[in-house]
Amino acid sequence: MNREEKKVIIDSLAEKLKEYSHFYITDTSELAALRKMCFEQQVKLVVVKNTLFIKALEQVEKAEAELMPTLKGETAVMFCNTGKGPAKLIKEFRKANPKPVLKAAYVEQCVYLGEGALEELVNIKSREELI
Repeated sequence: MNREEKKVIIDSLAEKLKEYSHFYITDTSELAALRKMCFEQQVKLVVVKNTLFIKALEQVEKAEAELMPTLKGETAVMFCNTGKGPAKLIKEFRKANPKPVLKAAYVEQCVYLGEGALEELVNIKSREELI
């Protein structure tokens, strides 16, 4: 992959980061069935190269220090405009599959790390619900 191709990918990821206010970083391998569920629930699932995603995060100034250590191994990013949508999807999908494993999430300008945060994310209230 040459420099121009990488730039296109980084710019594309940066546009998604601007378009969607929430994203989840996961480790996944069961992509076919998960992609279908994501499509049905209006969650955009993108498999990314870690270094390119880091550059996209830096480009849109969302490169939180807590997120960087989670970007190792296989990585898929779930983009959504509702904070708890991907969390509910992950929880439902994991009833029959061991993955996706939640690495981190960026929801309501906060960073959530690890599997332990999944239950908290499922129960999170949006600003609209709180108002």
